[in-house]
Amino acid sequence: MMRTLFMGTPAFAMPPLQALLDAPDFDVVGVVTQPDRPAGRGQTLQQSPVKQLALTANVPVLQPEKLRAPGVFEQLAALAPDLIVVAAFGQILRQNVLDLPRLGCINVHASLLPRWRGAAPIQAAIRAGDAETGISIMKMDAGLDTGPVLAQRAVPIDREETGETLHDKLAATGGALLLETLRRYVGGEITPQPQDDSRATHAPMLTKEDGRIDWTQPARDIERLVRAYHPWPGAYTLFKGHILKILPDAGTGVPSVVPADAPPGVVVFRGPGLVGIGAGDGMYLPQRVQLAGRPALSISAFLNGHADLIGSVLGQ
Repeated sequence: MMRTLFMGTPAFAMPPLQALLDAPDFDVVGVVTQPDRPAGRGQTLQQSPVKQLALTANVPVLQPEKLRAPGVFEQLAALAPDLIVVAAFGQILRQNVLDLPRLGCINVHASLLPRWRGAAPIQAAIRAGDAETGISIMKMDAGLDTGPVLAQRAVPIDREETGETLHDKLAATGGALLLETLRRYVGGEITPQPQDDSRATHAPMLTKEDGRIDWTQPARDIERLVRAYHPWPGAYTLFKGHILKILPDAGTGVPSVVPADAPPGVVVFRGPGLVGIGAGDGMYLPQRVQLAGRPALSISAFLNGHADLIGSVLGQ
């Protein structure tokens, strides 16, 4: 059996870990994940999804604040892994860790490398209007997602795809592709292929501020931002000084972008229960909105309690 150490943290990493746990030819000797973090209104400590899965499977869990902290490398070395598998772990692996397993460190990345290297490839692909993205299984080196690729599998991006739906598709694809790739790699059937650095694009880590809508941008770009950043960091604007979240269309069939004109950020009446918001090019038609701390509402329901939305200027 292949002694395997797994490193991952969020829900995206669960299908790859589960695939390894279910495989009779891989022995998951340990899981490394981020420390428990406070979350929610009560700021209670929350275990990562990967930690929860590992504990359920009775796999030892390590949660170092930093891999370079004293004594951490010795803990990893004591597990004597043949292989380290990484999926959305959230920390950089230094060279001593990369060199630890005899078969190297293998990463499950949510893009078709070298496109969208970095921390937020799923959102970046939607924002850019890409027709497809996918999963890359790569052998890690000291760079950021720069190592040679072992296998890739493309996943189409639907016209109404959100960050949430695409995440789920790619996570499932990653679990399936990882196992079949590892078996071929361990069996000597795969020659790692170097990436073409000249074609690389980058998807840096997102912040809450990235979700703030700039109404001077084209309406099509705003529509992609709304879909890409759902559920996090979320797309939002200001309405009379309050944060107003703009949520993706829930299959209403109403077009979200029309060629009509209005000044950027100005809300205009488009018909019963229908408004448009001026953009730098065209107009964006929101279908669902949510004031901070309130439930999400259809735009028609929101207008029932906030008729002053019409004629207001968002973002101020």
